[in-house]
Order: sequence, then structure tokens, then C-alpha cells
Amino acid sequence: MLGCGTVGQNVLNLIERRRAIFRDLGVEIEVAGVLVRDPDKAREVPAGTRMTTDPAFLQECGVVIEAMGGVERPLALLRPYLRSGRPVITANKALLAECWDELRGHALAGRLYYEASVMAGTPVIGPMSTVLRASTFTRLQAVLNGTCLYILGQMEAGRAYADALAEAQALGYAEDPPTLDVGGFDTAHKLAVLARFCADGDFPYSAVEVRGIEGVTLEDVQAAAAAGERIRLVAELTREDGEWRAAVGPQRLPFDHPLCNAGAGRNAMLYEGEECGTLIFAGGGAGGMVTASAMVGDLLDYLLGFPGHVPLH
Repeated sequence: MLGCGTVGQNVLNLIERRRAIFRDLGVEIEVAGVLVRDPDKAREVPAGTRMTTDPAFLQECGVVIEAMGGVERPLALLRPYLRSGRPVITANKALLAECWDELRGHALAGRLYYEASVMAGTPVIGPMSTVLRASTFTRLQAVLNGTCLYILGQMEAGRAYADALAEAQALGYAEDPPTLDVGGFDTAHKLAVLARFCADGDFPYSAVEVRGIEGVTLEDVQAAAAAGERIRLVAELTREDGEWRAAVGPQRLPFDHPLCNAGAGRNAMLYEGEECGTLIFAGGGAGGMVTASAMVGDLLDYLLGFPGHVPLH
């Protein structure tokens, strides 16, 4: 495993909790090592878990779970591993979005598993990469960032943007600085990943148009409410003049829109296809154990012989 923050710790604990399932498959899971910056830091992990700053143990592994985040460092560590033909499980949407030119060949070969990269434990990539391909895709709308959802919800309760952001940071929902979330870039990363399953397998992250919620005022939120609407940071993929357009930005949506009534803190996606009709996915889009559930699910898929998530050819 690479990294052992909140998600990594939950992955290790869930693997331990599910050992009986692995044994039913005839498999014994051994954690060869966990690459961390500080091996002596207190962590809630199974007893005997090996923490190390030396990545040499990766050469022993049959599969790597990447939970460290970032782009350049994990790519450098994973590059030789992937080239050797071994699989990787990750939730790293930034890595997938920004380094797709290098990763796409491995994804096409079924060596990349990344259900948790979008909407965490709510399965959307699995259906989009399998059964939904029989339907002609037409449009996608989604709310994919819990931090923005929390801030806008606080503004609906009458708090100014700056106060709502400060509270989100105090609660650990937003980073410092919070640009990745409130600037829309986290959502744009996720939208680029989704676009490769339903629009274009080579869809570039650079083509996503991005606006965040920094310019949304309390007056904007109140005006929307007076008109029976809510403001949400929406990721949208549509076809315009024969070209796919991916955009992230605040939109006013009716109170009864599926992206507005999925529940506090819950991500949601509306998927439309000619044959399948309108589908709605909603659930937890963040959190250590929620994300870990999808990553350990990917590990089970690998052990069962299912390929990773293959983009459009």
C-alpha cells in the first residue's frame, strides 16, 4: 500500500475484517508493507502492519493499493510496477485525470481498478464501464464534491460564504488552501474520469471548463431559494454541435431536481441514455470507510478474475 491516511487505515482494517471472504476464494492476503513518510506516527491499523519509508517492498507485491494522493510522487512509484504488468487499485482522481496519456494503456489492459475515484463507495464507474455501454449515452449531470455541497447548504441556512468555508475547514471537510474543492478542480478531475466511459476514451482533463463556487454570494443563494431553486456545483457532460462539452460550475436547479434532493452530504449523478432512460445514482461520496469499501471491492474483483475499469476504445 502507498499511503496510510484516513482512507489507507480503513482499507487495512477492512481487509482484516474481510479475511474470511478472501479465504473462501482460496486466497490469503499478506500486507507486504505500507509506504509512509513517518513510520512512527500513531495509526489505527491491524497489529503487525509494516510501515516503512523504503518502497523496495513493492517488488514483492502481487497488487498495489495507492492511497497517498497527489500526482507526481505516486506516478513515479507506480510507473515501474505497472510496466511489469501488475495491477493497481487507486482512488486518485487527480492522477487519473492529469496523467491519462501514460495510464490509458494500462487501463485498456485491465490493470487499473478505480471505482473509488468518483463518488467513493457509490458505484458509478462499474455500471458505466459495463452494462450501460449497450445504451447510447446522451447526457450526464452530477454533484461530486461534498465540501461544496456542505458550504452551499450552510449558505442556504443564512451563513455567508466566508463563514461557511471557515466552518468546513474547521471540521476537516476542506483543505487549507481549499482551492481544489471550492475552485471546482476536484469535480473537474472526476468529470474527466467519467467522460472516458461514456463520451471519449481519450477525453482530456484540459478540455473541462471549470468555475468554482467562490463567487457565489448569500444573496445569490437567497434569490435562488425565492424562485424555488437551489445552487449546486454541477458537473455536466453534453453534446453540442457534434462535440462533447464537459463543464463544471454553479447552477440553479429546482428544489425537486434529483441533484438537489439526494440528501445532505450525499453525492448524486443523473445519467441519461437513449435505451436505458434516466438513471439516478446517489450516496456517500467521501469518507474513509466509504472509500475503502470500494477499494477493497476492487481487490475482490481482481481476485475473482474481473479486469479493471476499461475506458471506451
